[in-house]
Amino acid sequence: MLRKAGRLFTIKTRWEAWLVIYAIALGAVERGRHYLEIYPGWGGWLLAIACTGVVFLAGAKLLDSVRAEAPALSAGPYSPTVRRRAPIGRSRPTLRRNRPFSEPRISRRTD
Repeated sequence: MLRKAGRLFTIKTRWEAWLVIYAIALGAVERGRHYLEIYPGWGGWLLAIACTGVVFLAGAKLLDSVRAEAPALSAGPYSPTVRRRAPIGRSRPTLRRNRPFSEPRISRRTD
């Protein structure tokens, strides 16, 4: 029975994550207001900013933990661009690894 109740509180989609982030933000702003009333001056402002900063950290963690949904159809009449890799040797040098049991490149040079 507890397992069934626990499934109700599982965040499955990004929409649910955004709703939870909104609720956290409302609570953080309210708490920040209380800090400004209790601690006037710089101390209250610093605590209020810390409360709202936590929303960014928690929101990023929530959004990262929720699996990204499959993208919808492209928005325009054109197909999305496909990024292709550049041919080897033209755009940037590649690291060539030594074969096992071979000499290093430096020792193969002859002057």
